[in-house]
Amino acid sequence: MKDASPQTIYLKDYTPFGFTVESVDLTFRLAPHATRVLSKIRFAPNPVASDRTFFLHGEELTLISARIDGTEVTPEVTDKGLTCAVPEGAFTWEAEVEIDPANNTALEGLYMSSGMYCTQCEAEGFRKITFYPDRPDVMSVFTVRIEGDVPVMLSNGNKQGQGEGWAEWHDPWPKPAYLFALVAGDLVNHPDRFITKSGREVELNIWVRKGDLHKCAFGMEALKKSMTWDEEVYGREYDLDIFNIVAVDDFNMGAMENKGLNIFNSSAVLASPETATDMNFERIEAIIAHEYFHNWTGNRITCRDWFQLCLKEGLTVFRDAQFTSDVRSAPVKRIGDVMDLRARQFPEDNGPLSHPVRPESFQEINNFYTATVYEKGAEVIGMLKRLVGDEAYYKAVDLYFERHDGDAATIEDWLKVFEETTGRDLSQFKRWYSQSGTPRLTVEEAWDEGGGTYTLTFRQETRPTPGQAEKLPQVIPIAVGLLGPNGDEVRPTEVLEMTEAEQSFRFEGLAARPAPSILRDFSAPVILDRSLTSAENAFLLAHDTDPFNRWEAGRNLARATLLDMVEGDAQPDADYLDGITAVLRDRALDPALRAQMLALPSQSEIAQQLHDRGQTPDPEAIYAAHEALKLRMAEHLQDLLPVLYAENQVDAPYSPDAEQAGNRELAMAVLGLLSRIDGGAQAARQYDSADNMTLQLSALSGLLIAGKGEAQLQAFHDQWQDDRLVMDKWFGLQVAHAAPAQAAEVAQRLTEHPAFTLTNPNRFRAVMGALGMNHAGFHHASGKGYALMADKLIALDAKNPQTTARMCALFQTWRRYDAAHQAHAKAALERIAATPDLSRDTTEMVTRMLAV
Repeated sequence: MKDASPQTIYLKDYTPFGFTVESVDLTFRLAPHATRVLSKIRFAPNPVASDRTFFLHGEELTLISARIDGTEVTPEVTDKGLTCAVPEGAFTWEAEVEIDPANNTALEGLYMSSGMYCTQCEAEGFRKITFYPDRPDVMSVFTVRIEGDVPVMLSNGNKQGQGEGWAEWHDPWPKPAYLFALVAGDLVNHPDRFITKSGREVELNIWVRKGDLHKCAFGMEALKKSMTWDEEVYGREYDLDIFNIVAVDDFNMGAMENKGLNIFNSSAVLASPETATDMNFERIEAIIAHEYFHNWTGNRITCRDWFQLCLKEGLTVFRDAQFTSDVRSAPVKRIGDVMDLRARQFPEDNGPLSHPVRPESFQEINNFYTATVYEKGAEVIGMLKRLVGDEAYYKAVDLYFERHDGDAATIEDWLKVFEETTGRDLSQFKRWYSQSGTPRLTVEEAWDEGGGTYTLTFRQETRPTPGQAEKLPQVIPIAVGLLGPNGDEVRPTEVLEMTEAEQSFRFEGLAARPAPSILRDFSAPVILDRSLTSAENAFLLAHDTDPFNRWEAGRNLARATLLDMVEGDAQPDADYLDGITAVLRDRALDPALRAQMLALPSQSEIAQQLHDRGQTPDPEAIYAAHEALKLRMAEHLQDLLPVLYAENQVDAPYSPDAEQAGNRELAMAVLGLLSRIDGGAQAARQYDSADNMTLQLSALSGLLIAGKGEAQLQAFHDQWQDDRLVMDKWFGLQVAHAAPAQAAEVAQRLTEHPAFTLTNPNRFRAVMGALGMNHAGFHHASGKGYALMADKLIALDAKNPQTTARMCALFQTWRRYDAAHQAHAKAALERIAATPDLSRDTTEMVTRMLAV
């Protein structure tokens, strides 16, 4: 391994850097294999620091020269950085280094993508550009000069000047190095402008390769919509003269919020009706909002250290969820978020990779850009807002912006403004940041008919997680409403604040025993362990006024049906089939919500349910039950499905708005069932007539469900072989629909396709990520899914450790299966771990999964 004993970094050991950075001047002389970076940095002693060791991070750099106050020095250089003796007072450090962007396949620091120079510096990529204190609490003003033979040269802030072969940028707002950005290449721009609420004009651009200009319009409208929303809801105005977005093909993440120069994975910004699905459009809208909102929650106020990552990411995820709820459908967004949380974060929270929202330690910070930090971090913000109320929430946030603008802040800073605003003691609430694991709630009901009093008694328990055997009670906001026997709501939603391990709440003055609707709007990220009969779930599905809990009741019925079918020869529950039929017939319901109610719990979710019940899940039995239930649903709904399909066709010109997208979503869900009973006939007709990617791709999916579609797959390939983002869909769809026994072979065959490459994260995830999501295929009893994944991760690690480490998380549930499955998975993990020169990123992930 490259580092046999990776260093563990602890939150408790934080100390400030010994120097402040007053200014940074950088000059880049671009060349694909020999870029020179000249830095001129003004340092001064930090009055609050006790350690004055002058250490600058630096990796994969060739030091050409170094000077202090104009005098040549010879620092001590290691593979991690350099140290040097420095004057007691302020001084100017100058260095010249050489780097090789063209051979930087890790996509951290300065690298090349399709002939374009670009950067990715979060979390610790800047140290691969020049020697610098690469930590988020060191903030400074940057001036950047770029020299090269490319027509477009961009960096952070406002442009100061440009000429033949050069451009100069200045960012007046102090920032840490992880927010530095540079892009240079043969690009074209989609321009626009935005007038802020104070009347300033801001120049807007989306920069792309020449063939992608027609895919920028939606992204630009999403940006302007986000800027308006942040002004109206949070009072936050943009603070530079220009806002640039650049689309990059080779990018490890979705996007990066660099100050004034956001760099986006092409898949997260480029869209046209012909090449992007409704889901792509919604994702792009949300990611653009997320990165823009970081301008205040992440850039103007950043995090003191990487342990505080959830401060900027959790808050910004919460803000982008608010935005999507406002511009689309709040119930649909909430249900989608919970589905994602349960699919990605709950397994993480209850497995070998479990960690608190604010971790106590790490070896490689890139491994903590997780669902726990992002999505659970956002849920914590949502609970806080629910507990203090809207007015107090926005008052506290305003105080946070006022007090910490320009700071590198902590979770303690964030919570303190809420304590001062509300007078609440949030010390127990703070456990959500320090305690890992998903709390489990049980509930008992008691009814006093004579007194008309109904009592709910809750108990909470959080199971041990790695490094945390003992758990303390959390503050849990439980939103509850009560329904009468006829389905009317007799008590509107009330938030019960649970603070003890066991706690009772009484409702008085009731005429009849109510049916409780518990955890409305999913008011806390917990597992509600409540045994309801089929009839009770059917009642809530029919009558609950809370959209989330109505969906949840249907989900409970579907889950119970699938579990019964996996465990025996049970037939689908009649209450479930009848309840779903009634929901689908309810034209007053949002079509997108009806589509969500039609979707089944994932196979992985059923596996986790069986594991929680002390049973060993069989992936192939779960797959068979899933397929059988879908067929039974199609047969039960066969008269209704064609009617729904016809009702939800959109005749108007294509728009990705919520109304049209909702109609198409329901029609596509219906098509998936129809394809099981009509041999793919309707899907074939839709494929032939499709005039947008949503219809074309869903038709192709329907054909694959029906066991057809070979001709259409080839036609799709031939039509779109020159569009890299559409081809990602072609690759992924085939693996997703592969039968369990063939999934690994399909994935292997696709990795041999001329258009497959290890070096492009999108393409790698399209194939190998799809294999990991094909539950019964990846976890096939033969072990070939595990073996293939190990092969490809080993090959990728030498090129891109960050993407490799994140993909390793597909193995995190390996211990819930039987001994034979475990033996195959363990062998794959041990083979990865034994790889010579394995990266620190992947070493940490594999070691954690093998250790538990």
